[in-house]
Amino acid sequence: MNTIKVTHRDRMQAFLSGQTLDRLPIALWRHFPVDDQDPIRLATATINFQNTFDFDLVKVTPASSFCLKDWGAEDRWEGNPEGTRRYTKHVIKSPKDWENLTLLAPTSQFLTKQLECLNFLRKKIDSNTPIIQTIFNPLSQAKNLAGGETLLTHIRLFPEAVLKGLETISKSTHMFIDAATGTGIDGIFFAVQHAQAGLLTMSEYDNFGKKFDLELLKAAQSLWCNILHLHGTNIYFDSITDYPVNIINWHDRDTSPSLQEAFLKYKSFLCGGLKRETISLGTPLEIEQEIREAVSQVSGKRLLLGTGCVVPSIAPYGNIMAARRMVDNHES
Repeated sequence: MNTIKVTHRDRMQAFLSGQTLDRLPIALWRHFPVDDQDPIRLATATINFQNTFDFDLVKVTPASSFCLKDWGAEDRWEGNPEGTRRYTKHVIKSPKDWENLTLLAPTSQFLTKQLECLNFLRKKIDSNTPIIQTIFNPLSQAKNLAGGETLLTHIRLFPEAVLKGLETISKSTHMFIDAATGTGIDGIFFAVQHAQAGLLTMSEYDNFGKKFDLELLKAAQSLWCNILHLHGTNIYFDSITDYPVNIINWHDRDTSPSLQEAFLKYKSFLCGGLKRETISLGTPLEIEQEIREAVSQVSGKRLLLGTGCVVPSIAPYGNIMAARRMVDNHES
């Protein structure tokens, strides 16, 4: 008797429908420093990573500056273990600069390169493997345009100027999401960085973050696999549970809520369970133990196994493979 192979698309769609699965779904992703400065090299590195580990979705991770360079932002690779680059030139200096931001069309030089990357990936990766494009929310983009301290200062002293800049960023991002959707992606990975008590009050986040987030997530509603990433600690998890996304990813091993707390309180599909330090510095045995404990927190339900953020570029091959092989030996 021939056995019908379950594809990654089958598994993820069954997962999001609440069906019984053949195994626990898993997705890990990382930065590809230096390679992320060229669309085809980034696509090739992403393909090689997927061919090696065979995850249930491919999350495309360009440098955060991909959406900012057309405004004049500059950054440099300096060896950060996470794989991220340091900004060396900020565009926003004075409050007036927010009002002077111009709309970026998807045909802009650097946005076009990212669309080239997505088109290449969609041609080279089997259509039964979902592809997810990273989208930084407007407030995250604003931070990298101005620098974190300048952004917070301007929010509190010159709110109207910042709001005007956020509107321009949001409209530009909306156009890019539309263009990215046309490449055949299956979803977006929507990165939110300021919904944390250590940065903004909840009221400030509602005014400067959430309103723009919801507008952009509406633009992605034709896609079936959208993931919300809540970055950082002491996050406003309760305030984002009405976001129209399919899966929520956060640093569950480092901040509240735990996987179990989120599982019991909300009906959302969750992504997490693995601590980045464990995947980078631990042993395969420790990784397997962490996975088993994560699965027990949610009774094996509504969990896409992943890390709270990107897998550091220093993570050993054997540790990543240990996580991947673990799900083959654990029925969902």
